[in-house]
Amino acid sequence: MQSRAYLYLFIATLSWGGNTMIGKMAIGHISPMILTFWRWVFAVALIALISIPSLRRDWPLIRKNWLLLLAYGAFGYTAFNVLLYSALQYTTAINAAIEQAGIPMLIFLFNFVLFGTRVSAAQIAGFVLTLVGIAVTASHGDFSTLLELTLNFGDVLVLICVVVYAGYTISLRWKPPIDWRSLMAVPAMAALLTTVPLMLWEVSTERAIWPDRTGWWVIAYVGIFPSLVSQILYIKGVEGIGPNRAGLFINLIPAFGTILSVLVLGERLQFFHVAAILLVLSGIVIAEKGRPKT
Repeated sequence: MQSRAYLYLFIATLSWGGNTMIGKMAIGHISPMILTFWRWVFAVALIALISIPSLRRDWPLIRKNWLLLLAYGAFGYTAFNVLLYSALQYTTAINAAIEQAGIPMLIFLFNFVLFGTRVSAAQIAGFVLTLVGIAVTASHGDFSTLLELTLNFGDVLVLICVVVYAGYTISLRWKPPIDWRSLMAVPAMAALLTTVPLMLWEVSTERAIWPDRTGWWVIAYVGIFPSLVSQILYIKGVEGIGPNRAGLFINLIPAFGTILSVLVLGERLQFFHVAAILLVLSGIVIAEKGRPKT
């Protein structure tokens, strides 16, 4: 049972790691807002096939909490992906993959500041190591760029993206007690609705790039794997080995994103990338191992 859970989590994080790589591949084949719109058209159609019975059962709670569920879709789904796909117009997929590793550490920080969640010395040390790793990536190994505030615009967008997703994750503590399929379906529908104005804006400013053949392959990937397959397999993995152990696998996402960017996109892996990955993963492992025991 455990080996099967490990396989589920491996495939889930590999698929999520591919989201950054595929977003970079989309450049010139489909624009960010068009990609986000079609991603959720595709994903909602697939999610609806497995969630209609649960949606019927959960409808009273969905109606009562519709504003919160709408916010989940608008921020956790739409804003995150729009920022990520837009950032990849300006920065490398490797940079974006590594910088997203700041999400777990930012969740620790938000929990401590907002809710007084206990933080150990090891978690603080891990948090600092992760920040250093992200700074190495964002500055391309040259810390003087941080002092001069000349960060790549794409890196800035990814860091905003990290803040948005950490906030979304924290807000899940208030999710209503509905079936996991309903919790996937309603925010996905909300994401589709909130993406429409952004797509219309992109079209009106003549920045839209409608998908060509490669663009449709990109849409198929992001609609099937990060949006659906990863979610289902991650839930199955958590059921198999528990949330604390399963959460460690999320730390593989930046590593997978980097490896795929090198193998598929042919991006150049530089020394500062390797140093940043080691710093980030070391920081997260130290924080997880040294978390306060409950």
